[in-house]
Amino acid sequence: MNFDKMKPDLSQLKLDKLKSVAARCPRIRLHLKRKHWIALGGLVCIGAAALTYLLWPRPVPVSLPVVEIQPVQTEDMNIYGEYVGRIRAQQFVEIRARVEGYLERMLFAEGTYVKKGQTLFIIDPRLYRARANKAKAQLNKARALETKAKRDLDRIRPLYEQNAASQLDLDNAIATYESAAADVLVCEADLTQAEMTLGYTNVESPISGYISERNADIGTLVGPGGKSLLATIVKSDTVRVDFSMTALDYLRSKARNVNIGHKDSTRNWDPYITVTLADGSQYPYRGLVDFADPQVDPKTGTFSVRAEMANPDHILLPGQFTRVKLLLDVRENAIVVPSKALEIEKGGAYIYVVRPDSIVERRFVETGPEIGNNTIIERGLARTEHIVVEGYHKLSHGMKVEPRTAANNEVITNEEE
Repeated sequence: MNFDKMKPDLSQLKLDKLKSVAARCPRIRLHLKRKHWIALGGLVCIGAAALTYLLWPRPVPVSLPVVEIQPVQTEDMNIYGEYVGRIRAQQFVEIRARVEGYLERMLFAEGTYVKKGQTLFIIDPRLYRARANKAKAQLNKARALETKAKRDLDRIRPLYEQNAASQLDLDNAIATYESAAADVLVCEADLTQAEMTLGYTNVESPISGYISERNADIGTLVGPGGKSLLATIVKSDTVRVDFSMTALDYLRSKARNVNIGHKDSTRNWDPYITVTLADGSQYPYRGLVDFADPQVDPKTGTFSVRAEMANPDHILLPGQFTRVKLLLDVRENAIVVPSKALEIEKGGAYIYVVRPDSIVERRFVETGPEIGNNTIIERGLARTEHIVVEGYHKLSHGMKVEPRTAANNEVITNEEE
C-alpha cells in the first residue's frame, strides 16, 4: 500500500489558502489604508500644533523705565545777595595842632592803644603862658578899678539923696562903675581865651582807640602856619561796612515789603550781613543794616548801604575790602525742588510730575531764586505732588513709569499713591 499517496498535498493546501486570502485582499487593503491615513493625519496635526507652539513668538514683558521720585518739599528759604564791601572805622579822628609852635615832645608809642584825654604831644607853651599871665593881670586890674568905682558910687548915692551931690556926679559915678564892671567881663573872657590857647599846647586824645605813627617830627613848626596834622586815631571796636546795592535788588525788596535800613516789627527777622575774610573764612559776627541811602547814584545805578558789626578782636581793619552777604528776604513755607530736577529750554523751565497712576506729566513751572542746590518754585506745583529727580532724561509726556522713592529705593504702587 502506497502511504505516500494517502498524505495530503501540503503544497495544494497552501495554494488553496493563498487563493482564499487573495479573494479577500482588496477589502483588507482598503480597510488598512484608511486607518493608516487617519493615523498619519493625526500625527501631522499633532506635529503642526507642536511646531506652531514652539515657533509662536512669546509675549515680551513690558519694561517700564525706573525713575527716582520725591515729594514736593516746603521750607523757609533765606534769600541772600552778595556784594563787595569796604570796612570803615566807627570813628576816625585826625589829631591836628590848633596853635602854632614848635613840637617839643611826643608822649605815646606809635600804633598803640591810647585812652580818651591822654596827652599825646606838647607844643612849646611859653608864648601862650605869657599871654595867659598877661590876661590874668589885666583881669586883676579891671577888678580893682571895678571895686574902686563901686566904692565911689556907694559914697555919692547917699550924698545925692541929701542934696549934697549933683545929679551929674551921681551919673558919672554910675557910668564909671558900669564901665569898670564891663572891663572885668572883657578881661575874664580874654583870660579864658588865653588859658584855652595855652591848653591847646597839650594835644590830648579826643577818643579811645589805636593811634597811627606821628606825621611831624620833634622840633617841627606845627599849627596854622605849619604842618597841622600830627596823627590819626581809629576806634574800631565796632566797624561799619559800606557796600552798594543795585536798584533791581531794591525793587525786589520793596515788592516783598522789605525796607532795607529800616526796622520792621511785623517780621521776626532783620536784614543782616556776614563778611568773608581774605583767607576765605567767614567772620564769626553778624552786622545789622542800619542805613540805606535814599537816592540812587546816577553814575553807577546803585545806592549805598551801611551795616555795623562788632570787632572786639580787631580782625577787621579799616580800609579793608571784603565780600558781603546780605539777607534780603525770608520766604516762608516756599515750594522747593532740587535744581537738578529742572530742565531749561527756550519755552521756560519744566519738571516731570508723577501722577497717582504712575503716568508722568511734563509740567512747566515758574522758577524763583536758586539757593544752594535747590530752586524755589513760584507757580506750577502743588505741595502734595511727587516729582522725578533721577531718570527724567529718558521720559516723555504721558509715559508710564516705575517710580521709586529717593530715600529707600522702594517701588511706589498705585495703592501707596
